[in-house]
Amino acid sequence: MNTQILTDTAKAMMADDKGLLAMDESHPTCNKRFAKLGIPQTMEARRAYRELIVTTPGLGECISGVILFDETIRQQKQDGTPFLQVLAGAGIIPGIKVDTGAKDLAAHPGEKITEGLDGLRDRLKEYFQMGARFAKWRAVIIIGNGLPSRGCLEANAHGLARYAALCQEAGLVPIVEPEVLMDGDHSLERCAEVTEEVLRTVFNQLNSQRVVLEGMILKPNMVLPGLTCPLRQEVKEVGIGEQQYQVRLTDQPLDEAQAVDEVADATVKSLWRTVPAAVPGIAFLSGGQSAELASARLNVMNHRFKAQLPWALAFSFARAIQQPALETWRGEESNVQAAQQVLLHRAQCNRAARRGEYTTAMERT
Repeated sequence: MNTQILTDTAKAMMADDKGLLAMDESHPTCNKRFAKLGIPQTMEARRAYRELIVTTPGLGECISGVILFDETIRQQKQDGTPFLQVLAGAGIIPGIKVDTGAKDLAAHPGEKITEGLDGLRDRLKEYFQMGARFAKWRAVIIIGNGLPSRGCLEANAHGLARYAALCQEAGLVPIVEPEVLMDGDHSLERCAEVTEEVLRTVFNQLNSQRVVLEGMILKPNMVLPGLTCPLRQEVKEVGIGEQQYQVRLTDQPLDEAQAVDEVADATVKSLWRTVPAAVPGIAFLSGGQSAELASARLNVMNHRFKAQLPWALAFSFARAIQQPALETWRGEESNVQAAQQVLLHRAQCNRAARRGEYTTAMERT
């Protein structure tokens, strides 16, 4: 294991106010999104959509790395150029999702465990030889009546830590993703409590497995109330310097009525309490938030706290960057250029959010 290379790669992934684009949807997930828009659920349709993404002009100005799926890392443009070659030409670091999904955790009703450790060492070696330089593993934590259990937290944290150690052995930077799901009626305060317990457990396991913290990236959830939380608060205008903006919530779930500054405060407080300063970057998942709200919340965190934080606050969004472009494309070749412009716009909004310079006025340009 070359610690310096791992550290340099992790720093490069967080450099220049850029972020990560997650395009690692499994076949069922991708097909489900296609079906909602009337797009054929075929390998060729998936390939064409991913070509649209990786060939977006200017994408490398905002995106430092992309997370691929096993099918995607092996795919090519229509002219035969491998996607990995396209990404390298754009200065984008390729990564790969390596877990095999969340399954029911035995003896723990309602809870999940992420699988995929069997054979992982050999798979990581192959992905490194193909050109991947980082990997991702997602664990899901459910908040409910008596949940999460201690057994679930320990099992998922141990899996994340073993995965991370194997990645670093293979020369890949591990993205460690413990996601506290938005599903449920829990409050913002309950989400903060669980998120902190999850992160403490994860970092205890990472230290036990001798993971080099300088050579990893954390991908957590933002601290949010549950989707069916009955406690709705009024949206208030958020002032940032001389800028004033307000997030429009009329068509959003009740949880998104939480003011963006309250979410920012709760999220940063939880991270301050749990994440070691040695970690170079925190790249948030969007977790079902709307594209605009994910950008607004990341923006407030960076505007208010960036100068005080030991780690970079970045993004590793999937739907919050992709969905508007997918809805524009709808499987039509004639819509590719327009969809790419929409994709680039969302990437630019999130780069601005990393700088603390995003406003909703950007959505009208």
